[in-house]
Amino acid sequence: MKIIIDAMGGDNAPRCNVEGALAAVRELGVEAVLVGRGDEILAVLHDMGLDAPPPGLEIVHASEVVDMEDNAATAFKEKKDSSLTVGLNLVKEGKGDAFVSAGSTGALLSAATLVTKRIRGIRRAAMAPKIPTANGGAILIDCGATAECTPEYLLQFAFMGSYYAEHILGRPEPRVGLLNIGAEESKGLDLQRETYALLKQAEKEGRIHFVGNVEAREAVLGAVDVIVCDGYSGNIFLKTLEGTALFLAAEMKKMFKKNLLTKVSALMVSGGIKDFKKLMDSREVGGTPLIGISKPVIKAHGSSDGYAIKNAIGQAAKFASSGMIENIAENVSYMRLPVGKALKEQDGE
Repeated sequence: MKIIIDAMGGDNAPRCNVEGALAAVRELGVEAVLVGRGDEILAVLHDMGLDAPPPGLEIVHASEVVDMEDNAATAFKEKKDSSLTVGLNLVKEGKGDAFVSAGSTGALLSAATLVTKRIRGIRRAAMAPKIPTANGGAILIDCGATAECTPEYLLQFAFMGSYYAEHILGRPEPRVGLLNIGAEESKGLDLQRETYALLKQAEKEGRIHFVGNVEAREAVLGAVDVIVCDGYSGNIFLKTLEGTALFLAAEMKKMFKKNLLTKVSALMVSGGIKDFKKLMDSREVGGTPLIGISKPVIKAHGSSDGYAIKNAIGQAAKFASSGMIENIAENVSYMRLPVGKALKEQDGE
């Protein structure tokens, strides 16, 4: 398994990207290709005591870098020798099995859509992170790739999220829920009500295991394995969850540092505290897949350290070997509205 890594993407590039790639080669048994400015990558390796890339690690030089200030929609075209563009082209040409980047989300989404392309018949790619829940985690799809959605987009997200939960999380017949403000079928705006009907039909046909609307509270408590929503709602849901986790961690720290007795108590439950921190730590997952793209693409967090990059590479390898992309391609016909209705949606009627 050969994973292409954008060595220049992210807040801590290239050092942490190089560290993560090296750790993945040593610990996960994958081959890694670092794409970026060769002299900078070699300098990091030198600081780590290596005069040259070890077996399993390659460097492909790319002279340009897509910065956060660049136009996300056009940067990969304007900087054709960027680590982002060169890396995605390597995957497109079959010279790698998957691509990992901690760079600009918008630029990665645009480049992946136009360079490696969407799976034929898929209307929009979706970002689908695994979020912590009471039943061991759930897939949130979409978390920000497409802010304004149609019912057909959400129908496709439900199918793709279901396949991802089955292939990657190992959940047979994953429970799919539509994020809403109540469990009743009549709840929500037109988007949710129309999507509900489509998902209900897919359930009747035995295509997915749709369990109905799900409120955010119940989703976190483990009511479903897949949470379907538009990117606008999903991003708010995700950021709220992240903020809550940080708040709780800070409050626990203050509580256990209050006096000698609480400090002793902290030592007694230190194992549980470590498990809690690990559960809420996004570095453990590593990144978010762009589902619907014809090649495996993983978006790592912009602030990723070496540990997070290593885990994102592991996630990419698992994604690439899962057969999920082929599974989506084989079932696209079940994810589409009748042609007339689909055209009306696109025209905004």
